[in-house]
Amino acid sequence: MKHKARGVFVILNEKGLHTRPSTELVRLAAKYRSQIQLSYRSYVVNAKSLLGILMLAAERGAKIVIDAIGEDAEDAVRGILQLAQSRFYVKY
Repeated sequence: MKHKARGVFVILNEKGLHTRPSTELVRLAAKYRSQIQLSYRSYVVNAKSLLGILMLAAERGAKIVIDAIGEDAEDAVRGILQLAQSRFYVKY
């Protein structure tokens, strides 16, 4: 049976989900075996794809939904939520 997990985070970064925070997100997502998708507005992208995440063009305040399917789905969602909470380690 496949594990499923879902979470929602809000972009706290002033400049939104641009290249630097997106790179951190891809780096983290790549550590998990699960398939991880991010949804924003009508877009659904692979969390392991930098180009996909940048295509979301998510600004500060955007609500992003994370869906993960796989054996470490819960860990993946938890990890991404923590990363988003810490503003993707980007400081201005």
